[in-house]
Amino acid sequence: MFRSEHVITQEVLFERAADSYAAFAQNLANLKARQQIFAALPVTKRAALLSEFGSRLKVKRAELARMVCEEVGRCLRECEAELDKSVELIHYYSHLSPELLAYKTIATQASLSQVRFEPLGIVLAVMPWNYPVWQILRFAVSALCAGNGCVVKPAPSVARVTAALFDLVGDDLPFIPAWLAHEDLEKAIADTDALAFTGSVETGRILAGYAGRHLKKTVLELGGSNAFIVLPDADLEQAAKDACYSRFRDAGQSCNAAKRIIVTEAVADEFIQLFLKETAYLKMDNPMLSETTLAPLHREDLRAQVHGQVLDAVNNGAKVLYGGFLPEGTGWFYPATVLADVTPDCRVYHEEVFGPVAVLLLARDAEDAVDLANDNPFGLGASIYTQDEETAWQYAQKLQTGAVYINRHTSSDLRLPFGGVKASGFGRELSEFGLYEFVNIKTYWQK
Repeated sequence: MFRSEHVITQEVLFERAADSYAAFAQNLANLKARQQIFAALPVTKRAALLSEFGSRLKVKRAELARMVCEEVGRCLRECEAELDKSVELIHYYSHLSPELLAYKTIATQASLSQVRFEPLGIVLAVMPWNYPVWQILRFAVSALCAGNGCVVKPAPSVARVTAALFDLVGDDLPFIPAWLAHEDLEKAIADTDALAFTGSVETGRILAGYAGRHLKKTVLELGGSNAFIVLPDADLEQAAKDACYSRFRDAGQSCNAAKRIIVTEAVADEFIQLFLKETAYLKMDNPMLSETTLAPLHREDLRAQVHGQVLDAVNNGAKVLYGGFLPEGTGWFYPATVLADVTPDCRVYHEEVFGPVAVLLLARDAEDAVDLANDNPFGLGASIYTQDEETAWQYAQKLQTGAVYINRHTSSDLRLPFGGVKASGFGRELSEFGLYEFVNIKTYWQK
């Protein structure tokens, strides 16, 4: 069942049953036929069709942002930023894909040898709820530029905004939703040509197992527990502001947020006071209101999971410096929470916390900070704050992550690859590297 509810009132906004597999199979057959026609178009024509879709999306920006706010619970301005970035992504690839997908002639003993980038066919995506427009388009736009068809199984709890997004796609792009039941996913993976998944490690392992069984190319983005390292010579006020913004934006429901704040002991007391001061400015309220800076969580069970992790930490010796309680009233709100004295006995030391909870860890020095950062199953991103940039680059190379940001919180940039290592998954999205994930890099040799 696909069912969207209002995050404050719990009013049902959209509801529909899953399609039968027979209905999906018919839609998939039609999509494969359309993909063949689309792939035969010049890349410039495919890019132009995507650009037209981007223009339609821009017109509906306010309407879709409001839907995301109501269904997911993030602040309205954060949802508007998601739409803006999604439109920018479409125009980025529409502009660059003709150049990046151009044939590459390589000098060999042949009279002509080339490398060409050809589509794999149909890419199946299983997508999460937290960025219901951006996450879909982050994988799909580059895959479509390359000539693939894309079929998307959305998270059940954001079905309304997914349906509205696909209403804008039109008939020119081989890009459709898949209202599939969970139990049909392995067959869908077997019947398509590649898999993109963003979500939990547990589900990622299951889907990657299906894809491995059927030998399908896979890109997984499985979340993170990003380290935010503060060295003794850092600009502490700026670091505190950035750490607060990164940890608590989107109500903490972002894989790429700063989740473990690792501070060297020499400046720990001063930094923690600055961080708590920034945290106290946050205002928890209706996400539609412009003054709100901390929105509710997406669902009741997700809030219960976050609070359970906090209680476990306290039971294992951690100290709550701020927040840490279940508020009364409607909506699945959880206060900004700061935990200190966290040890490896606490679940939050090892697990991803998908909510507004900051974990403070103290390091003896920079080497110890890097060791603490790496002592975690995840490897998506990390930040290092220091005025010694040369030293920062040296330590950045020791961090087991897909990205390191120096004197800035982690984020994503259209021009740079996005993805992780270890339990954060494999493969990359965005940039030219994301464009090449779902292509057959094919060699041609002529005597």
